[in-house]
Amino acid sequence: MGRGRTAAWKPVEWNRGGIAVQRQELGVFLRHRRELLRPSDVGLVAGGRRRAPGLRRDEVAVLADMSTDYYERIEQGRGPRPSPSMLGAIARALRLTLDERDHIYLLAGHEAPPRHCSLGYADAGLMCVLDALAPTVPALISDDLANVVAQNPLNVALLGPIARAPGRGRNFLWRWFTDGELRARYLADQHDTLGREHVADLRVTLGRRHEDEAVRSLVAELSAASAEFREVWARQEVAVRRTTRKVLIHPEVGRLELECDAVVSPPSGQRLVLFRPQPGSGAGERLEMLAVLGTQTFLEPSRSH
Repeated sequence: MGRGRTAAWKPVEWNRGGIAVQRQELGVFLRHRRELLRPSDVGLVAGGRRRAPGLRRDEVAVLADMSTDYYERIEQGRGPRPSPSMLGAIARALRLTLDERDHIYLLAGHEAPPRHCSLGYADAGLMCVLDALAPTVPALISDDLANVVAQNPLNVALLGPIARAPGRGRNFLWRWFTDGELRARYLADQHDTLGREHVADLRVTLGRRHEDEAVRSLVAELSAASAEFREVWARQEVAVRRTTRKVLIHPEVGRLELECDAVVSPPSGQRLVLFRPQPGSGAGERLEMLAVLGTQTFLEPSRSH
């Protein structure tokens, strides 16, 4: 091609199993969304002058829990096709709407997941609230199966890095019935009541999604792993979790009496769970201490692909 001539743009495509993937379009879309975001939009501190508007690629990579090189290759239209779970993490990091999330799945040659299926994605509206609460209120976002898809730093300091755990490790119900370390953070006198509340809520989801294999698989795996779960499941209790009083015994700041509220987003069905201090309990002051002492404990990203 001679100098001075501009080549017509053509999408570079992956071809796997007959599925064409427009990697350049995906990269352009992700870059555009990245450049629209400010650090404060995603709970980050800007820190100094920036050569270009928007987030840096390395900041998106940290938010999505992947290496900077891996994210750069996606945005530059090269490298391997991202998996559905990786696309979910990118959608969460860039605060994409559900329509925008579905768009990047299709550009990457994947079927858009059902709206109730998170795959690492967190509702953009709930993420905005999660970021705003970060300095003072521990909060997490979960789907209706109790898969934790996002936590603010104070919630990570309170409960540990659940959202970044592999496999079933990011499911709060699974952790409640199989992880003694997490459960030990809750006052022992409340274990029976809280377990029954979690299971009753899961039965509501089963009724709503009775033909969904994901729900039935979770129930089957919990039944195989925990005799306690089997016993509670047999009670046939049904109730949606909304507000619960919880007492946590944190190893660094001690007793925390908290009011836990669940706020549901209608578009996604996801829940923002807030851990508010009960007035007069001293929990507010102890959360302030935790914000200083504990938020660095669990925050080193794995930077995995």
